[in-house]
Amino acid sequence: MDSVIWSGAALSLVGLCGLIWCIVSAVRIRRSGAEDAEMRARLQKLMAVNMGALLLSVLGLMLVVVGIFLA
Repeated sequence: MDSVIWSGAALSLVGLCGLIWCIVSAVRIRRSGAEDAEMRARLQKLMAVNMGALLLSVLGLMLVVVGIFLA
């Protein structure tokens, strides 16, 4: 069960890194001074990556909890 816990922790860490990357990218997009329509389009594309990173983080935490319950 240790492998389930550690793989979940690694997956959660990858998701967290993805979320941090999304925050940094969103700040860069906002500071770029792009027009409203272009900025919205770029932020909408970033939203999909954000949701994927959040999903990875949640799945990783679920693996950790399952691994703890089974241990």
